[in-house]
Amino acid sequence: MVDLVIRGATVVDGLGNEPKRADVAVQDGRIAAIGTVGDRAAETIDADGLVLAPGIVDVHTHYDAQVTWDATLSPSPSLGITTAVIGNCGFGIVPAPPAVRDLVIRNLSVVEGMDLDALRQGIDWSFESFADYMAMLRAKGAYANLAVLAGHSTIRTAVMGEDASQRAEATPEEIARMKALVADAMANGAIGLGASYSLNHSGYGGVPMPSTIAPMAELDALVGAMGPRGRGVIAIASGVKAPQELEPMAAKYGRPFFQGTGMAMFNEQEPQRAIRIFDDCAAAIRRGNGLYVQIPCQPLSFDFTMANAYPFYSHSAFDPIKAYTPEQLQPVFRDPSWRATFRENAKNPRPGMIFQGNWDRVMVAVTQKERNAKYVNRYAAEIAATEHRDPLDVILDLSLDEDLGTAFLGRFLNVGDDGVARLLKHEAGVVALSDAGAHLIYMCDAGFGLHFLAHWVRERGDFGLAEGVRRLTSHPADLYGIAGRGRLAVGAQADMLLFDPATVGVSPAERVADLPGGGRRTIRRPLGVHGVFCNGVRTFDGKDYVKHARGPGHVLDRFSPSQGQHTLMAAQ
Repeated sequence: MVDLVIRGATVVDGLGNEPKRADVAVQDGRIAAIGTVGDRAAETIDADGLVLAPGIVDVHTHYDAQVTWDATLSPSPSLGITTAVIGNCGFGIVPAPPAVRDLVIRNLSVVEGMDLDALRQGIDWSFESFADYMAMLRAKGAYANLAVLAGHSTIRTAVMGEDASQRAEATPEEIARMKALVADAMANGAIGLGASYSLNHSGYGGVPMPSTIAPMAELDALVGAMGPRGRGVIAIASGVKAPQELEPMAAKYGRPFFQGTGMAMFNEQEPQRAIRIFDDCAAAIRRGNGLYVQIPCQPLSFDFTMANAYPFYSHSAFDPIKAYTPEQLQPVFRDPSWRATFRENAKNPRPGMIFQGNWDRVMVAVTQKERNAKYVNRYAAEIAATEHRDPLDVILDLSLDEDLGTAFLGRFLNVGDDGVARLLKHEAGVVALSDAGAHLIYMCDAGFGLHFLAHWVRERGDFGLAEGVRRLTSHPADLYGIAGRGRLAVGAQADMLLFDPATVGVSPAERVADLPGGGRRTIRRPLGVHGVFCNGVRTFDGKDYVKHARGPGHVLDRFSPSQGQHTLMAAQ
């Protein structure tokens, strides 16, 4: 007798093969049979034609802190995620010498839009080394499989303390200690190294995140410390670094680089910029050097207030005030000289910044006072034109009138379906950048995979169902060397998503107050999902998480060489 049989499903295997009607049997966490399964089962589910696909593989998340207090990794497993890579951009929480713990999470709270009080109250610091952290994850038992990146910024902070954000050049002794920490992380099962050179990545009080000021020679040294050639991946928020700057390192060490950057998102102001970056990466891959672009399948949108104006933080006017309280911010926002500084910033944005001075993309979403309801669902530029005012003054005056409680929605990059579709289809692209677990004050893109199935597969038809599922499952798994995941095949791990293709999708954003200490965050809920299974165990039943004493997710610590070259050639 097997553990589980799902009968009568439309099986989409994640490998690009045509869907077929079949039963799927699961035994000991693996797929035991696909076809007509006559075995008796401890549990039987009648799929009645619903699609059974591999669970979604999310290679860009930030659950490093949340997993210490929330094994469910909410909301990702409910949104179809069965495997997540954490530690992206180099902003993890390990290694964790006690002396720098609060510094690490203060920076994390700003750069990744997290509630600092929730981090302080919620993190269980039962670890210090990378080995300790992996042991904690194994003991915790999460609701999804987890792979962990070693973090350049976190490692730099562990070695240099506050100097990590202030001093670009590390000493030879500091470099040696950083290399030893990278080697230790890889020896204890890290999937690779995360780093950032993004202009948008600033920490507490406006300091640059440590890796963003490090010379490329330091990154080169850390990539070289990862072990034998070809071992591990590099996930980098590359900012304005061009593929040509990264390819020599990829060639030198035989490790694939996965870039996430606003420069490679569709921007109708510069519609050819992103596709050139993708094409440059594809050319590098053909030369045998792994360069890929993480591309979101949703607009890069933020909901924010001027009390937490993350989309503007890469502009220098905000450098000294990012950690200010609302009470401290109000006199700053009233100051004409500060307004003049930010107005000038907005007129002269640098490439790669989130906000490009495009006030026609900043909408008033929620007002606090009845007299301001007339502004809801209107864009700042339109209000300014109607009232013969400057759009910055519109935003600031409205915010000040409501004690900085006015909520805005900004849609800055990756807007325009035809332009975005070209990037999503590109052979050098990887559907990613959900940022799940981060930016909770502003947004929740954790449901990117369900959105992809709804919008790009069902509504627009840019992808057939088989290829759409492949792009969310085996494609990222193979590129990252995550063996046995992202596919429905006999012997593979039984990570599965059961859904109705006619209704699958995500709900609108919703605010809940369930962080440690009662902090608020933004979540999405699934539509059309009937079940999510991790290693053969149901984690979500379509309505709620299934309670388990210990989650069924595995801590992934062994990886295959990236199948990127093979995947690219197969896609052509």
